[in-house]
Amino acid sequence: MDSSNESILFYSPGVSTTAAGLFRLLPEIQVVELLLAISIFVAIHSLRKGSRQGLTSWPVLGMLPSLVLGVRKNIYEWLTGVLNHQGGTFTFCGPWFTSLQCVITADPRNLEHLLKVKFTNFPKGEYFRTSVQDLLGNGIFSADDETWRRQRKIASLEFHSAEFRSMTVQSLVELVHSRLLPVLAAAHDRRTPIDLQDVLLRLTFDNVCMIALGTDPGCLRPGLPEIPFAKAFEDATEATTMRFIMPTGVWKALRYLDLGSERWLRRSIEVVDEFAYEVIRARREELSSSEQTRTARSDLLTVFTKLTDEDGKPYSDKFLRDVCVNFILAGRDTSSVALAWFFWLLNRHPKVEQSILSEIRNITEERGGEADGELVFKPEQVKRMDYLHAALSEALRLYPSVPMDHKEVVEDDVFPDGTVLKKGTKVIYAVYAMGRMESIWGKDCMEYKPERWLKDGRFMSESAYKFTAFNGGPRLCVGKDFAYYQMKVVAASILHRYQVKVVEKHPVVPKMALTLYMKHGLQVTLCRRDEVEPVEKMKKNKS
Repeated sequence: MDSSNESILFYSPGVSTTAAGLFRLLPEIQVVELLLAISIFVAIHSLRKGSRQGLTSWPVLGMLPSLVLGVRKNIYEWLTGVLNHQGGTFTFCGPWFTSLQCVITADPRNLEHLLKVKFTNFPKGEYFRTSVQDLLGNGIFSADDETWRRQRKIASLEFHSAEFRSMTVQSLVELVHSRLLPVLAAAHDRRTPIDLQDVLLRLTFDNVCMIALGTDPGCLRPGLPEIPFAKAFEDATEATTMRFIMPTGVWKALRYLDLGSERWLRRSIEVVDEFAYEVIRARREELSSSEQTRTARSDLLTVFTKLTDEDGKPYSDKFLRDVCVNFILAGRDTSSVALAWFFWLLNRHPKVEQSILSEIRNITEERGGEADGELVFKPEQVKRMDYLHAALSEALRLYPSVPMDHKEVVEDDVFPDGTVLKKGTKVIYAVYAMGRMESIWGKDCMEYKPERWLKDGRFMSESAYKFTAFNGGPRLCVGKDFAYYQMKVVAASILHRYQVKVVEKHPVVPKMALTLYMKHGLQVTLCRRDEVEPVEKMKKNKS
């Protein structure tokens, strides 16, 4: 009966074909409504779950959509906001069946636990080593266990030797006075802006190559020429960074197919290797010839070349290459990037600049008899620059050269804040976020305030687990003291002679990379102190 009535309804000449079509679509409409209801339910559930976890976690995609939005803006500020909201630690859940699963923390208690207390349970790990292997090999930056210990021991002994210290001081003085200051003088005379970040990167690259390789690539010269090795090194580090923001399977597929960033990486590393291996070959020949008696070198390459491995055999060229590339990466970026942010901050805080100048003048007035162009700061004078040391530390607190670092859990563990860590979990400690957390630095955490580092006018360091710009525990940066010395000499030499002004409306934002580069560089103009100070005195007298 029902079926006959239905038949009459559908095929009756009085019922429009449109109505008949709607009746036929009823099952499909109900399916769409059901799917829409499920989607709304999943979205509400995901958003509620996200309020507890810090980010919305979607089915299949996990928290990836939120990460993509963060990358499009300022990922470091975005991550700081999430960590502040979550009390300093949260678990990032990436898409299903990917390696983007990790615990992210900015809690000093957790950092002391993983960097010191349970150091052996938190190595760099296989994921990190695999991602940086092509560029860094088995160097100190990526190695674990005995490979790392042996390199660190040798490097630490060398960094504290009198010969090495003398070599680093001499090379820095030469670079500052025969290259940096002439390049700045030329820019001043032309009255044209100059990219200070680029100049500083060139300076520290030349300096670290002298220290690590015992050779001078000549990046910081008039005209600022492009040096293939330096350009390839920068490109390789940028391409390596891309591996950390895409699923492992994706970049491995790109590497296999030699496409995109992986092709770029391969070509860049070929240039780096060609340069490094040529220097290693020449050094071996030099050390085996009579030139060894005439040349007393104390660079890291020479030191490692003279040593043998655990089997009593000379280190391979590949191992020497890895050692040098790792130290170049560490030494090139830490100081130059920190100095760029330091000068940007000084431009926004003229009172801090005046305090630094007062300190420098108190030291230079004791010297007497030297023209500005001839003034060379001696190590004992640099050591007395406490306020400058504090101002640089404060810049590193807010803009650490390495904004994030990575570890991996060997055995199940629990952080002091109660976060459960399963074997194989990746742990990221957010150094950038730590400098912006009220729970760590107080209500004025966002202020640039060098005074927080001073007690009775003397610099007072903070715990390495609160201020982690140079890492902490057994992996504390072996070049920390030299980095500070280098930054202080460069900053004092520039500030004593010039007022550095950032070009108006120049965009200054961090670039997503292994180190905290300024994405658009730092365009500045320079005014000589003897030009600026009379004008400032006249303004004060008028007021």
